[in-house]
Amino acid sequence: MIRRKDTQTKQIQESITHVEKHFGDLCQLFAGYVRKTARLRDKADLLVKEVSQYADTETPNLKHGLKNFADQLAKIQDCRQAEVERLEAKVVEPLKTYGSVVKLKRTDLKLTQTAQNREAKQMRQLERMRQRHPSDRQIISQAESELQRATMDATRTTRQLEETIDVFERQKIQDIKKIFMDFVSAEMIFHAKALELYTTAYQQIQNVDEEGDLEVFRTSLHLPDYQSRLDIVHANSRTSLNRTGTSMSKSGTLQSRNPVSQGKRDYDDDEEEDEDEDLEDVTDNEN
Repeated sequence: MIRRKDTQTKQIQESITHVEKHFGDLCQLFAGYVRKTARLRDKADLLVKEVSQYADTETPNLKHGLKNFADQLAKIQDCRQAEVERLEAKVVEPLKTYGSVVKLKRTDLKLTQTAQNREAKQMRQLERMRQRHPSDRQIISQAESELQRATMDATRTTRQLEETIDVFERQKIQDIKKIFMDFVSAEMIFHAKALELYTTAYQQIQNVDEEGDLEVFRTSLHLPDYQSRLDIVHANSRTSLNRTGTSMSKSGTLQSRNPVSQGKRDYDDDEEEDEDEDLEDVTDNEN
């Protein structure tokens, strides 16, 4: 009887020890998981800020796409924050409570072990009395009474321990099921919403008009050269008009022509005629 009780108590002790160790490890790991998720949220917030700042330096279509992308990414971090809070409340905290639960069960176990040890002690004492005083019924009877009370106390505490450990085991199974289901639910809620937001973010980037932004970039890149060329054309036009006006005063007639190219040709023709007249004068003088 005592041996059976002792075996039963050891089995209960092992069960409590396993719960204490593994629930403690799970609590630490889940807490680390939540902290990592929170740090990922913080890093993503920095990424959102950087994308938004970069968007301000870009061409209109890309700026619009990046801004919308940053908005979607920020919403995902809001969902991640909700995930962190949900995991903390429904996973980490319930696991933490098992620290105090295990302490209570160890107290119950200790009371039972004390009662069983007292029973074993009284049994050994009765055996000694029977060996030392086999004919002294009063001493033997007193030892038997002590053993009986110790046995009743050990039996009572053992039964109570069985009942409480049965409740503990049932509650442990229910709790671990709920904890892991809540963990998966929190992850599914986050990823389902995140998938929706990531899809929108993907579309925002995909819809950026590359050719439109490239045309804007090309225009801005060549705008100074284009303006310079216009200035040169205007300057040449003014010069040609001035020269044409001089020619008109000499000839009295103005023919329709290109103000730049034809005007320059007339100016060159006048110079050639002046050179021919000078050459004739020199020849006459020599003769």
